[in-house]
Amino acid sequence: METFLTVLSCIGWIIVYEECIRLGFKEKTYAMPLFALGLNLAWEAIYSFSDIFLAAHGPLEGLNLIQAYFNASWVILDIIILFTYFKYGKNEFPKSINQKYFPAWTMLVIICCFALQYVFIKEFGFIMGAKYSAFLQNLLMSVMFIDMYIKRGNMNGQSLVLAYAKWIGTLAPTILFGILEYNTLVLVCGIFCSVFDIIYISLLSKSKKLSDKFIPILAMNKNG
Repeated sequence: METFLTVLSCIGWIIVYEECIRLGFKEKTYAMPLFALGLNLAWEAIYSFSDIFLAAHGPLEGLNLIQAYFNASWVILDIIILFTYFKYGKNEFPKSINQKYFPAWTMLVIICCFALQYVFIKEFGFIMGAKYSAFLQNLLMSVMFIDMYIKRGNMNGQSLVLAYAKWIGTLAPTILFGILEYNTLVLVCGIFCSVFDIIYISLLSKSKKLSDKFIPILAMNKNG
């Protein structure tokens, strides 16, 4: 069961990241909110480095080996997503602020996210720090995706595939660490992640239905 839930979660997040990359380049936008991206990049880079450190002191086995492979692949995908943010994110940077501050603001957020991950490790250690920071940033991410949808007012840079994959990718470790290993903080964060993820899925579903309904009408009017 542990292996199944771990692999299910990892595959879910691989789909999220690949979808972010696909949508980013296809729709010329970024598909993951900046703070969510920064926290993910920091988490996965730090724990990928720790995997390398552990491997140097003995072979990784079982779930640790599986997680190590996925952590490394996530870092690569995060970097590509970050590239799409640098390439297209300026289009949504506040017009009231000089555009030259866009790179500096982005780097400040990334530095902040690495600092926060370091603090979690310092306070709780690698194992519990990884769990607590992962679920707290997942909760933040769930809210931020809803916020991104509301601000954009459309499905630009978003998809139901991404939304469902994120939900499943978080639900699986919630069952593993929150229920089977019973951790109250993880369980509460995981429950609210699901609540907000389902809300997000509902919003995108309604938006897609409206789009599917009106696009043929608009096409007919255009051809007519």
